[in-house]
Amino acid sequence: MLDWSKQFSILLFLDSNNYSSPYGKYECLLAAGAAELIADTSLSALQELHNLRRDWLFGHIAYDYKNALEPKLTSRHDVQTGFPQLSFFCPQVVIHIDTSKTELTIESLDTKPQEIFEAINKSKGNVTARLPGLQFRHNISREQYLHTIAALQEHIANGDCYEINFCSEGFTEAAHINPMHIFTALNELSPAPFAAYYRLEDKYMACSSPERYLQKTGNTILSQPIKGTARRVENSALDDALKSDLQYDEKERAENVMIVDLVRNDLARSCETGSVHVDELFGIYSFPQVHQMISTVSAQLKAGVPFTDAIRHSFPMGSMTGAPKIKVMELIDYYEQSRRELFSGTVGYITPEGDFDFNVIIRSLFYNASNHYLSYQTGGAITYDSEPEKEWDEMRLKAWALERIFND
Repeated sequence: MLDWSKQFSILLFLDSNNYSSPYGKYECLLAAGAAELIADTSLSALQELHNLRRDWLFGHIAYDYKNALEPKLTSRHDVQTGFPQLSFFCPQVVIHIDTSKTELTIESLDTKPQEIFEAINKSKGNVTARLPGLQFRHNISREQYLHTIAALQEHIANGDCYEINFCSEGFTEAAHINPMHIFTALNELSPAPFAAYYRLEDKYMACSSPERYLQKTGNTILSQPIKGTARRVENSALDDALKSDLQYDEKERAENVMIVDLVRNDLARSCETGSVHVDELFGIYSFPQVHQMISTVSAQLKAGVPFTDAIRHSFPMGSMTGAPKIKVMELIDYYEQSRRELFSGTVGYITPEGDFDFNVIIRSLFYNASNHYLSYQTGGAITYDSEPEKEWDEMRLKAWALERIFND
């Protein structure tokens, strides 16, 4: 499917990588070609497009769309990869495989599904190719990073905020690469339940995200914030010990519950009073590189409100900002050294019925094929009790998981 899709200049491939979940709808999902496209517009325009077409919509909301939702917010750094703040397309072709992997569905506006099926079977498959060795520059040094953590903790001590997500960028400005090969390598090394390969003309994303931002099924809204990370090791006994340590780590639990409370508050703005529930608190889930602490929050959307209200009142996701949300987004823009753009935004789909599923864009590489700029961003949640050295180590662990595909 992925190899067949490379003929299109706009496409989105979503892969759950065989992770079983009671909430998942598809094993994988591909949208290719754009029958209609909206870009740099609004959630209201997105709702209007769906009301008009009642069809599939695929696309993204960049982190910097925050400025449209909260006019007092700004982004002071230059654009590098160039993704629009919001962009969705109505695809020419939609292909999906169900979670039991027993049924393939092909929907097309202008080509017979059987012809597409035959063309896919003739495709070579996306063969893993050796990636060029690349050296990434970093926009903040270890010393600067530790100094910034101390400054953020002073804000917390002064009562400006009580948790803030701080990130830094790794980049190279002369990358000549095949973006699909990057995704294949990343997806093989770090398969994740919300993996995505996205092409929007000359802009690309290879994403290995473990986190769901927001899902709508009927009137049920679901969010699964991640806060809490522990590295994985080959020694199974030590790996189990690290997993157990994460589960009972007071600092990690404090971070997680702060964001759960923020998500509960966000969902309450668009959902029925009294319908917000924490379905799971402090769940521990294992991925190839790390263990993660994940909680699940659900609620019932208010009757008669547009489904985009659930996005409007919860974006950007609290796990990538901190709390209180507006204040920490101001601090993020002041202390971070690059614009987040698509990083810590979201990519996903909306069904013809108005259900949707969106991920959190983390563990991702972004590439602009016109200026050959390749980048990623990594970071973590900072609290008053954070140990700066450990925060540096966590950030570099996440960065290493992305850089290593160019150095293996």
